[in-house]
Amino acid sequence: MSRNPVAPEVAEAAHALAEAARTGVPCPPVRGLLGEGADEAAYAVQRINVERALAAGRRVVGRKIGLTSLAVQRQLGVDRPDFGALLDDMEIADGGEVPFGRLLQPKVEAEVAFVLGADLTAEAHTAEDVLRAIDHVRPALELVDSRIADWKITYADTVADNGSSGLFVLGAAKVQPSDVDVAQVRMTLSRNGEQVSAGTGTDCLGSPVNAAVWLADTLTAMGDPLRAGDVVLTGALGPMSAAGPGDVFEAQISGLGPVRVSFSQTPKGQ
Repeated sequence: MSRNPVAPEVAEAAHALAEAARTGVPCPPVRGLLGEGADEAAYAVQRINVERALAAGRRVVGRKIGLTSLAVQRQLGVDRPDFGALLDDMEIADGGEVPFGRLLQPKVEAEVAFVLGADLTAEAHTAEDVLRAIDHVRPALELVDSRIADWKITYADTVADNGSSGLFVLGAAKVQPSDVDVAQVRMTLSRNGEQVSAGTGTDCLGSPVNAAVWLADTLTAMGDPLRAGDVVLTGALGPMSAAGPGDVFEAQISGLGPVRVSFSQTPKGQ
C-alpha cells in the first residue's frame, strides 16, 4: 500500500479515472492536474488505482508495456514507453467474446507475450537475462482502452490510466524462446477478415526482448520487480485498430501462430 501521503492532485486524478471506469463515462484528461512532465505523479495515480483493485480482491498477474511501436507513438502523440498492471480479470480466453460496452473506447493491437519462469531482480538486465527467464512465448492481443474522453491523451494521461490498459488475450501456442527469434516475427491483424495492421518484431523497440529489458530495469528501480509466473505483454507490433460491436479480430504472428477475439453486438448486461 502507499507509504507516503498522497498529494491532493494525485488523489483527484485517481478518483476521476476510477469514476470513469465505474460509470463507463470517459473523463477529461488528467494532465492538467499533474503537469505535463509529471511522470512520477502519473505513476502514483496508476499505483493508487491498482492498490484499490487489489483491495477489492483482484490480483496482478503481470505487466503490459505500452508505446513501444513508433506507429502507436505517432497515433497517440507520445515518444517513449510506459507500463501498466495486468489484473487477473483482464484475461479473455483465446477465441472468446467480449460484451461490447465492457470497455469504454476499445482498440486492438497484436503483440508478443512472454510468460516468465524466473524472477528478474537485477539492477540492470541484459537480453540474455530476459531470455533465460522466459518459460514460454505466446501470441497475444491487447484490447487497449482509455478512460480519457476521445483518447485525447499525453504521456502523463496514459501512464495514470494504467497504461491505457483494458483486456488481453493469449493465444494457445506456447513456444520455447530458443525456437523463435522474436525480433524477426511478422504480424498481421485482421478485423472481420480484412487486414488492418501489420508489423514485425523489430517494430517493438528493435525486439520484444529489448522492451522486456526496459520493463525489468524500470520495475526493479521502483522496487517491484518482475516475478516468475508473470505475463509480460511486450508492446504492439503495428498500429492499433478501433473495435466496434460485432467485430472479430484475429492476429497471425509467424513462429507463434494465431490469436482471436470478438466483440458482441449487445452491450454489457443486456
